[in-house]
Amino acid sequence: MANVLTNLAADIYVAADVVGRELVGFIPASTINANGSERVAKGDTVRASFTRAATAVDVSESMTVPEGTDQTVDNKTLSITKSRAVQIPYTGEDVRHLNNGIGFETVYGDQIAQAMRTLCNEVETDLAVEAYTNASRAHGTAGTTPFGTNNHAIAEMRKILVDNGMPTEQDQVSLILSSSAGANLRKLAALQEVNKSGNDTLLRQGILLDLFGMGIRESAQIQSHTKGTATGLDANGGEPVGETSIVLDGGDGGTLLAGDVVTFAGDSNKYVVNTGFTAAAGTAVLGSPGLQAALATTTEMTIGDSFSANIAMHRRALELAIRAPAVPEGGDLADDSLIVQDQRSGLVFEVRVYRGYRKSMIEVGVAWGVKAWKPDFIATLLG
Repeated sequence: MANVLTNLAADIYVAADVVGRELVGFIPASTINANGSERVAKGDTVRASFTRAATAVDVSESMTVPEGTDQTVDNKTLSITKSRAVQIPYTGEDVRHLNNGIGFETVYGDQIAQAMRTLCNEVETDLAVEAYTNASRAHGTAGTTPFGTNNHAIAEMRKILVDNGMPTEQDQVSLILSSSAGANLRKLAALQEVNKSGNDTLLRQGILLDLFGMGIRESAQIQSHTKGTATGLDANGGEPVGETSIVLDGGDGGTLLAGDVVTFAGDSNKYVVNTGFTAAAGTAVLGSPGLQAALATTTEMTIGDSFSANIAMHRRALELAIRAPAVPEGGDLADDSLIVQDQRSGLVFEVRVYRGYRKSMIEVGVAWGVKAWKPDFIATLLG
């Protein structure tokens, strides 16, 4: 292979670094499984093991060592679901025209930056969707941007997560907001006043600092969820605290969607549906740890209004597996290739150059998959 990308590598790395500073909050808040030296094929599987809650027993003195209680270790999988690329073709005349003006190197560098930006936003969107459709519970008012008057919602979000058993290690928990919610937070006088906030970082630079143990991030890909249309659904039977699979009937055949926020009569908790259905009856799967209050037979369920899904989560709750796309043994027709890993976002991009008849093509590609491993450690802040 000719080293046709060697002289261009510096420009490519600069482009990746610029894109890494885009308004992305989910990527840096997630566990990133990236390896610049490995390739992956669409459909490949990543496996992880998860332990269940332990059962305690009474200690009973004996001269014989007890057998112990058998434990089941669950196996969960993450699939590589997308292999995507942006292709940039050039003819000799294209290059000649550009060199007579602003210059080919300048334009091609900008095009690569835009290609990485496009792919970065697609990854960010997949993480945002995976997070909000696999959350445990929700807080706030649908249709109302949070932090209009105070920052108390952050404390409520933390309460949901710690009540679910989430660890609170430093730099591991994030609250990812839309720019509208971020703007409201920046307007709060208590955060702008140096004597109350502790420094002038927000006032002078507009940087949102950690609040209540959460890193505050913003994302341009916060999802707007349109509620399901089902009405009349109620519990088919009684369900205990902790149940996640709720049998419902009496509906009108409308939709109950993943991401819907639902409430049950007599229970103030706002639960997030992880798996819905389209029928007059079916089983709705709520995000774990499930019901916080026992559910009686025929208790009515109500779907909340449409909302914007700001997310609070622990880093280990959501994983992004990302690699360079697969190529055949011995390579393909590419003249050269370069793997670029952005140190800010952790994303891995591959840049390849293909040559044809009086024409060449630059391709920027990446393959990835996302998985919400732990709904317990994800909660939705309604906006």
